[in-house]
Amino acid sequence: MDLRHDVHEELVRLRLRTPEIVGVLACTVDGMLVTTDLPEGTEQTAALTSALLSMSRRMAGLARIGALEETLISATHGHAACYAAGPKLVLTVLAGHGANLGLLRIEGRKTAATLAAIVERGTEKST
Repeated sequence: MDLRHDVHEELVRLRLRTPEIVGVLACTVDGMLVTTDLPEGTEQTAALTSALLSMSRRMAGLARIGALEETLISATHGHAACYAAGPKLVLTVLAGHGANLGLLRIEGRKTAATLAAIVERGTEKST
């Protein structure tokens, strides 16, 4: 099966489980877009997601607080959460103001783990 298709299908399942989510994006750790349902700004969002992941990992290391789990940005009109999805992908989830952040965190982490497994399976098949 096609990796992009499998990743996209998982993002669709995430959206179905969590109606408060208003957009999702998956990109590589170096900022290349894999799939998204964002209407615009996707290339810039992918690039910033990659940079945010790198900076967040660095901050977690400098603060000696353990391995990065997520980065959450809360703003006046909603939230953006980024999750490392294994060593190769990053998941960004956008949610509206008033979203259940506990549910967002649970579902974001679960989806990131599933995406990491999808990539791992694809890597094993190609070797």
